[in-house]
Amino acid sequence: MAGSAPVLLCDRHLALVADWLAGREEHPDGLTDLLPTPCPACGSRLGVRWPSGWLCAVCEWRLGDVPDADLAPPRVDVVYYIRFDDRIKIGTTANPRQRLGRLWHHELLAFERGDRGVEGRRHEQFGAWRFGRTEWFAASAELDAHTSALAAGVDDPWQRYARWRSEALALGA
Repeated sequence: MAGSAPVLLCDRHLALVADWLAGREEHPDGLTDLLPTPCPACGSRLGVRWPSGWLCAVCEWRLGDVPDADLAPPRVDVVYYIRFDDRIKIGTTANPRQRLGRLWHHELLAFERGDRGVEGRRHEQFGAWRFGRTEWFAASAELDAHTSALAAGVDDPWQRYARWRSEALALGA
């Protein structure tokens, strides 16, 4: 025990407090670094280390918090855009991994948050390039511009979907 400390702490705990204070002075806004393990909510590896612990830099999930396994996973409806050869499919689902696992496609172009209403508006918007009454469309400059705008700033559409699920989980939706 360090007798001159304002609070009686052992030497080990005093060293931890000293490290914590030094970290606050050096990085008052937190230190961005790789998380020790992937975020359980969104899968990101990027985090912010605070003296009080780690937060995911993507969804702000506190490392160490565990999602309640008794709660149903949040429902996040998405409109998906996939490419097969020179065709693009616009569809919707609440379970994109399962749905896209059943569809032949070469590339996932983008996700857009939305339900059948958004999907219907996109079908109408790009109707000039639609193949009959299917959900498949011919590639066009307009459709390419739309999917590029949706994908802007995201290397992998699955990261955006994970963020939306994480937000829904945090909001209890």
